[in-house]
Amino acid sequence: MSAIRSTSDAAAVREALSILGLHGATDAAALKAAFRAAVKAARPDQAGGDAERFRRVIAAYRLIQAHAPARPSLAAPVERPAPRPVLGLSPMQALAGARVELRLGARTVRVAVPAGLRTGEHLRLSGGATDGSDLYLAVLIRPEDGLSVMGDDLFMSWPTPSRLLDEGGRVEIETHAGARSAWITPEMAAPARVRFKDMGLPARGPHLAGHLFVTLTPSSEAPSAAEDMLVRFTRAWAPERLAA
Repeated sequence: MSAIRSTSDAAAVREALSILGLHGATDAAALKAAFRAAVKAARPDQAGGDAERFRRVIAAYRLIQAHAPARPSLAAPVERPAPRPVLGLSPMQALAGARVELRLGARTVRVAVPAGLRTGEHLRLSGGATDGSDLYLAVLIRPEDGLSVMGDDLFMSWPTPSRLLDEGGRVEIETHAGARSAWITPEMAAPARVRFKDMGLPARGPHLAGHLFVTLTPSSEAPSAAEDMLVRFTRAWAPERLAA
């Protein structure tokens, strides 16, 4: 029974790490940084936030902490290596790759960042250490410009007329890859969310392409005459009516 329980616990911890956008072994500093970024991106009172995702992030962090190996209070302090430099990226830099400047002590170096890096991974900088050896940079993707990243997936919000959310129809959303449209129905659970497949972080190594999740937030702005006509048209010519 203990073996079954330990296997189950290990799987739960791996899932919790994935919720925080981490993959594989990580240290306490990287864990705390990932938690702060994830909880900030998920806060329901912020653009792109979501209450359910916020609860999952906090629960995941508590689970990881509960399963962290305990250190006896009287044990001698452990010599710990200096923390690795953190390579902070925006979601767009993680999506497309970039060349970024990084401060390493008294030096400033330019780093070529490939597309598709995930939070918790490490990027090798050849000869980047002071002794000329390779340096491994911990990756952290921070929310920026209304986009946030969790694991492989991107998250954003989009203001949507309240009447469209109540009555259903087609919504046009400006994404990082251009305009995309989606059909919504009045039966969608609040907060309404649509998914665009394979529009998250690109596939890289063992990781498959992620998805883009868009939370539709009610907007009090009155639609223009053209938008009102579009709403009426899309309701009249919804896909189920065309298929009938």
